[in-house]
Amino acid sequence: MTEDWAEIRRLHKSEQMSIKAIVRKTGLARNTVRAALASDTPPKYERAAVGSMLDAYEPRIRALLAEFPSMPATVIAERIGWANSSSVLRAKVAQLRPLYAPSDPADRTSYVAGEIVQCDLWFPGKGIPVDVHAGSKTATWVGGRPAVDLPVLTMVAAFSGFIMATLLPSRKTGDLVAGMWQLLTGLGGVPKMLVWDNEAGIGQHHRLTLGARSFAGTLGTRIYQTAARDPEAKGIVERANGFLETSFMPGREFDSPHDYNTQLTSWLPRANARMLRRTGQQPGVRVTADVAAMGALPPIAPSVGTTVRVRLGRDYYVRIAGNDYSVDPGVIGRFVDVHAGLDTVTITCAGTSVGVHQRCWSTHQTITDPVHVDTAAGLRTAFQARTAGMRGPATRPVSGLGAVVGVRALSDYDALFDLAPAVTDEVAVAARARLEVVR
Repeated sequence: MTEDWAEIRRLHKSEQMSIKAIVRKTGLARNTVRAALASDTPPKYERAAVGSMLDAYEPRIRALLAEFPSMPATVIAERIGWANSSSVLRAKVAQLRPLYAPSDPADRTSYVAGEIVQCDLWFPGKGIPVDVHAGSKTATWVGGRPAVDLPVLTMVAAFSGFIMATLLPSRKTGDLVAGMWQLLTGLGGVPKMLVWDNEAGIGQHHRLTLGARSFAGTLGTRIYQTAARDPEAKGIVERANGFLETSFMPGREFDSPHDYNTQLTSWLPRANARMLRRTGQQPGVRVTADVAAMGALPPIAPSVGTTVRVRLGRDYYVRIAGNDYSVDPGVIGRFVDVHAGLDTVTITCAGTSVGVHQRCWSTHQTITDPVHVDTAAGLRTAFQARTAGMRGPATRPVSGLGAVVGVRALSDYDALFDLAPAVTDEVAVAARARLEVVR
């Protein structure tokens, strides 16, 4: 139909052919040719409306929506007594609801270069295999391998749309701050504002944690937390999370957290090379202007990670981030500072390193340095030797018991308590004999 209409009008207007000539050339009816020349729009088939079963219920639906704009379609079906297809009712309610629901428009936000970096945590939903060390207490096993669902820190420069991301061992303050510092160091600049939601590791109810405040103060930036249940306030990073989920994760397998970060790091340049519809440019190119408008990195790195101070007990292990790490037994009884970064756990005592371990990303694990075990064995042997020397040289086995006990002369006790000997040698011998029987 549309092709015939276009051809008829071409022959008449461009070739200056008459209606009779067009009829002979195309074989169409004369009235069809006249109707095509009289119409300025292509012919369109339209079927006459036959009505719907819901037409009789529409006034009651409108009345309910006018009073309760957010009433679910299932409740409306119950109120009007609708017993037919629910999909037909849902379609009708979706058509009528915008006429009564209050509008909540969202303006488009324009971003200035170097001003905002949006941050968020995203969980891949796939367990990442982690190491289980000897002496572990518990482990979660997925597919025959220990695995945990670890968070991914995503940061997006709002002006350029440049995506940065890294896998973290936990969502605690120390790891979040360490992750932000790692990504900002790779970016090469500090924005005027870091936008977060109400993540507990950053702060809640617009009150930042101590670690987040210290981090922002060192960098000379501001951490702004959006209102609760307002994902549109950081829609750029939310879309980046969705892009990671649909474009990075499908079809990938990971051997360890390090392998995950390696694959993610190699994929991000391709993600930042795509054309961004919002800006019409590639984020990897536009980020140059973004970084140029940012502040410089501080000359002294901020304090990141988790640090605790504890007194080292006899078992020479300290706990941090849910795992136990061995320490040099030579500092038992002294205070040690335990620092957990993203990759290593460092223990110091008075500024001297007394233990360095690779960070375990699992929990309830015991990580032991064999050197610490050997040191503990040597200290234990020396302690036992000193203790044995203080017990006295005279020892002999007690008859029938097989135990070795020390024997002292009774005169030693007289001298100790400054008592004069008041018994004869025969009485002393009898008393010693009774003592031996008691033993």
